[in-house]
Amino acid sequence: MGTVYHGLPVDSFRPVFEPRSSYLAFLGRLTVEKGPEVAIRIARSVGIPLQIAGKVPCGERGYFKERLEPQIDGNQVQLTGEVNDEAKERFLAGAAALLFPIDWPAPFGLVMIEAMACGTPVIAFRSGSVPEVVDDGVTGFVVDGQLEAARAISRIGELDRREVRAHFERRFTARRMAQEYFRHYETVVGARSSCAPTIVINTPDSSPPASSSHVP
Repeated sequence: MGTVYHGLPVDSFRPVFEPRSSYLAFLGRLTVEKGPEVAIRIARSVGIPLQIAGKVPCGERGYFKERLEPQIDGNQVQLTGEVNDEAKERFLAGAAALLFPIDWPAPFGLVMIEAMACGTPVIAFRSGSVPEVVDDGVTGFVVDGQLEAARAISRIGELDRREVRAHFERRFTARRMAQEYFRHYETVVGARSSCAPTIVINTPDSSPPASSSHVP
């Protein structure tokens, strides 16, 4: 029938249209498929600091110790760790862009719309739901690989953070999500009602029925 995209309360994140910092952000579980190593390489290639916020899953501690921790120098690459909602807002709103270099068919990617709610553009690899969520050239850039991601970072200034926020309000609010679910449910109910048999009810005095009812 259609796809209903996730939504957030419109006031869950406050946008920042002129961030005071100039860093790239990575937010997510620190696993191979999420692409933290790729984000580090992209940030290093353009010489912009990368701040990483995320959780190390129990099964990924070896990966973190061997592959990520040696690259975290506290300067070019900084680790913030896990963040709550308040800290997440500051983290995303202060970034020049969110890097989302995933290597798996993500069914959505909530962090992308959290960044958009803050007015922060998203630079994401063309995988899973990314092309449906990111409006290329408006709310960010959809790229094919690290080289394109680096080029996209140089184009961040072309994007209007107010327009990024406006797109979030049009496409990814909780109200919009609820309205679309409601619309689909109405369609389902209407289709079932139109196919239901008509039941004729005979009154005790055998007079013609005043009305007929449909089985729900």
